[in-house]
Amino acid sequence: MRHVPNLLTLARLLSVPVTVWLIAHGRMGVAFWLFVAAGVTDAVDGAVARLWNARSRLGQWLDPLADKVLLVSIYVVLGISGALPLWLTVLVVLRDVLIVLYAAVYMLAGWMQTSPILISKVNTAAQITLAAAVLARLGQGWGGEGLTAAFVTVVTVTTLASGTAYLIAASRRVPVDFRPGGRGGEG
Repeated sequence: MRHVPNLLTLARLLSVPVTVWLIAHGRMGVAFWLFVAAGVTDAVDGAVARLWNARSRLGQWLDPLADKVLLVSIYVVLGISGALPLWLTVLVVLRDVLIVLYAAVYMLAGWMQTSPILISKVNTAAQITLAAAVLARLGQGWGGEGLTAAFVTVVTVTTLASGTAYLIAASRRVPVDFRPGGRGGEG
């Protein structure tokens, strides 16, 4: 049971190229169900890790990586295909690049470990919902343009708020030696 969460996360990660291929080839119905299955594995791997105390260092890195790879890939392919506005795809990808850089700097500098902020969790949920809604509309005929437009607005607002929150958090946590006018650059 100890390795089940990581195996589920790996399955989610491996589903990404298949989902992208399906979307690129217009197989939106199958892509929708695979995306839903990936979402289920995300919920199940976390629940299994907590319930059976099967958390691991690998899982702490692999789970958010799988989430980012899945969402960024889906947004890129949906943006390129015209199913999502390209500007929204760019905004979502830039925010995720910002978060990855933020985490990398903290890890490499040996500073305190950070955890996701609430608005980031809300944003991720909104991004997942929008991607699922678009795939459901295109693949299953569920929902409509109005629902998609509403979620585009929600994702835009939460993406901007989340990106801004990370920039503010990063600026507050940078040690004084690394800030302009700090002691680090003085001889």
